[in-house]
Amino acid sequence: MRRFTVLIAVFFIVLAGGLGVVSVASAQVLRNNNAVVLISIDGFRHDYLELHEAPNISRIATQGVRAEGLIPVYPAKTFPNHLSIVTGQYPANHGIVDNRFYDTERQQHYSMGDGVKDSTWLTTVPLWNLAEFQGVKAATFFWPESEARINGRTPTYFYNYSTPAPNRQRVQQMIDWLKLPEAARPRLVLGYFSIVDTMGHRFGPESVQVRKAVAHVDELIGELWRRIQKEVTIPVTLILVSDHGMSAITAKDMIAVDALNIPADQFEIVNAQTRLLLYAKPSTTAAHIEAVRERLQQQARGRYQVESAQQLATLGVTPSPRQAAIVLGTQAPVTFTQAPPAQRRDGGTHGYHSSREMDGIFIVAGAGIRTDVALTRFSNIHIYPFVAQLLGLELMSEIDGDGAVLAPLLQQ
Repeated sequence: MRRFTVLIAVFFIVLAGGLGVVSVASAQVLRNNNAVVLISIDGFRHDYLELHEAPNISRIATQGVRAEGLIPVYPAKTFPNHLSIVTGQYPANHGIVDNRFYDTERQQHYSMGDGVKDSTWLTTVPLWNLAEFQGVKAATFFWPESEARINGRTPTYFYNYSTPAPNRQRVQQMIDWLKLPEAARPRLVLGYFSIVDTMGHRFGPESVQVRKAVAHVDELIGELWRRIQKEVTIPVTLILVSDHGMSAITAKDMIAVDALNIPADQFEIVNAQTRLLLYAKPSTTAAHIEAVRERLQQQARGRYQVESAQQLATLGVTPSPRQAAIVLGTQAPVTFTQAPPAQRRDGGTHGYHSSREMDGIFIVAGAGIRTDVALTRFSNIHIYPFVAQLLGLELMSEIDGDGAVLAPLLQQ
């Protein structure tokens, strides 16, 4: 009976070929056997390939497709954007609304990586969950919050985000994962490099230090791509992204938080550098909030703006216990600071909105990708359904991203 079933299946595959739809069957076979390697280069601005020269990454882009820019979700910070990339959701929906924030309902502060200790900070189904729930092994090397036990599961393989590890070790580990026997091999591999962002913060986006960091990561990505093509026997799609770009900031333009005279008995204050977040305390009334809002608006004098609910809504922000009652926003090179004047330094940062300098990169090459597609700027929430399609996974939850945005890249 089993042999008869197999013969019938072969007959229909041959028939499908005669009908001109074998390419669809082939694409599905590919998606049942391929791997996706998703690499994030933290703080790699959309124009760094030209500004600082990255020959290996540029070569990969010519072999595949490069978008004009990858638009970060608001705010353009590391943790909310890494989570949006792997969930297809705005921060308000996946739960990590900033690198640091306060939850008025829990009356707790969140700081980067707290999901490892308490995964209830995250309310989502990340890519590694999506894969594992459908029988596809996943592996992550330092992707933010990827070691958190979300929905009771972690990736099959992972490294804790804060564990020190040389960058070259990360490349070696990703190759080793892809060379495992089929039964143990992950088909979704996520990697992360932070050095470009680190140098951008310390020295500014146009510094020689950032140039050297770009050269270092470019060498690593070039090595990874060469070894994938030479040593890995399964089809691989390589996706290079960054969570945000970088803008120059200046010490002379920094705004002292203390000088704003925000009443500490009424508000929990979180300094997000490009934004100042004021969370109402339980005893704070609507009248208190409005009075402070009006006073801050009057003393702004163009240095910052008091974000309106309407403006925040257009950025995907919805009311929740993690949404500050008052949000002050700046534009580069202005930031908020609590450091004394002698300790303030020029450098770089991110977290602004409505700025081309906040755009990151999106480059894709390899198995299953059409190379004759031109990509304009797009939001990073659309990457999640794209990776799911590459791996043949079914979506299991509501997302904000749209699979149609990157669908033209898929070979049919």
